[in-house]
Amino acid sequence: MEKNNNNELYHKPVLINEVIEHLKIKPHGIYVDATFGGGGHTRAILEHNDTCFVIALDWDRVALEKNGEPLQEQYPDRLRLLWGNFARIDALVKKYTGITEVDGILVDFGTSQYQIHERAGFSFATDTFLDMRMSPSHFQETAADVINTYSEKKLADIFWELGQEPRSRKIAREIVRERTKKEIKKTSELVKIIQKVPLRGKRKINPATKVFQALRIYVNKELENIHSFLPAAVRLLKEGGRLACISFHSLEDRMVKHFFRNQSQGPDALLKVITKRAIKADDQEIRENPSSRSARLRIAEYQSLTK
Repeated sequence: MEKNNNNELYHKPVLINEVIEHLKIKPHGIYVDATFGGGGHTRAILEHNDTCFVIALDWDRVALEKNGEPLQEQYPDRLRLLWGNFARIDALVKKYTGITEVDGILVDFGTSQYQIHERAGFSFATDTFLDMRMSPSHFQETAADVINTYSEKKLADIFWELGQEPRSRKIAREIVRERTKKEIKKTSELVKIIQKVPLRGKRKINPATKVFQALRIYVNKELENIHSFLPAAVRLLKEGGRLACISFHSLEDRMVKHFFRNQSQGPDALLKVITKRAIKADDQEIRENPSSRSARLRIAEYQSLTK
């Protein structure tokens, strides 16, 4: 975790050297950082080549204002900030910049430290309303809505499928039981309910981690957005352009892996897979930035002349 010039917490960029190496940034190239966040990757691209241009996209307006605007002042002619969901990356870039092809796209599917600490409901370490929406402008349903209205089976499925929580059914049953007494609105209330369900064996992470992760993924439709993003990103790449995807969750990484594989096979293949295996952080980076431990980077290159 680091701080920007405004002393705000932000997401320390992971695998930054590997990203720069594999994007093969060229003079006067155009690149998109589809998940701007704290701006670490965007800054690294801008600093790597003093003639390239970066379009930085994020659906969190606050992140763009606090982290993006100071960076844009530093690079006024080489950085363009866009607010929006990366699932529509090709349409957004074309509509607001007029650019129809780019040399490279980077996406980091991880949740930033800024969001965890500043967005209501993201962290069970802070007692706030169970919101969990990364962008309230894009989504109406909050985590509190899910917890208080969904059936026991639906809640159990969410906790298991998106969080791999082995106590999913028992936790869902306890939630339904408790909400008949009182509406569950705060993070602390949900944590107490989860803690009532016994653990099997020892767990290094907080017992509430997997449930909170599952709710965040569900509320923000994260997997659905990735599913839409991948083909949209390919449509925006020019011949030889590269797509770099950083995942922190096995479901995310699996989606990227399968998409790259499917799009690289057959006579109509659009992609060439550059990384046969996911690139992981080395020991030094993990020591300096423990959150990089679960990061996985995959790279593919667009190779078809027809779109």
